[in-house]
Amino acid sequence: MTVGTAGDAHDEHPVTVMVVDDHPMWRDAVAGDLTAAGLHVVATAGDGPEAIRRARAARPQVLVLDLNLPGASGVQVCKEVVAHDSAVRVLVLSASGEHADVLEAVKSGATGYLLKSASREELVAAVRRTAVGDPVFTPGLAGLVLGEYRRLAAVPASPAASDQPGAPRLTDRETEVLRLVAKGLSYKQIAQRLVISHRTVQNHVQNTLGKLQLHNRVELVRYAIERGLDDRTDARTDGAM
Repeated sequence: MTVGTAGDAHDEHPVTVMVVDDHPMWRDAVAGDLTAAGLHVVATAGDGPEAIRRARAARPQVLVLDLNLPGASGVQVCKEVVAHDSAVRVLVLSASGEHADVLEAVKSGATGYLLKSASREELVAAVRRTAVGDPVFTPGLAGLVLGEYRRLAAVPASPAASDQPGAPRLTDRETEVLRLVAKGLSYKQIAQRLVISHRTVQNHVQNTLGKLQLHNRVELVRYAIERGLDDRTDARTDGAM
């Protein structure tokens, strides 16, 4: 099976990736597949503490992370890395499809979750999507995560996200994008639906996070669901799921 695609091979600035796994052969194989596809592997690590140190130094765009690590769990690594640099996107690559592991990873700041049974092509595509902030999940897990968003929405909102007098107001377009994010659409799907560029969608999301003083997509979706944005009917958004 070949992995190479034209994608990043000719980009001036290929996606930078770090691979963390405690099995050397698997780690090297993943790094090799990503490199062959035109991605730039800037670092690797085999345990939790090493992963945290090297991620802080290398500052990859995407951290491909196993959960079962010696020294510190993948969840702990994810929390530490994202807390230090929120620009780093984490794609968990795990043998476990247990719901508890998936939800714990997402709560710790992971953007996506892929099983190790995924093909090399699926992994490469997932890394590229993760780099631009799209949530990527092995089929069957996305619904689980969205369900958890809904459960979290039942918990009272934090003061930063509450509708206090003088709270930041979103533009109509930002609200429109937020509604589609809450419905589970990827940035690419939102761009196609609204006939705008992928970069414009990213900018709207970043502006919205800043205005609401939120930190990641998990908090953003929770905010939207709390306000019923995922349930409102709209000619342009109905049937998106």
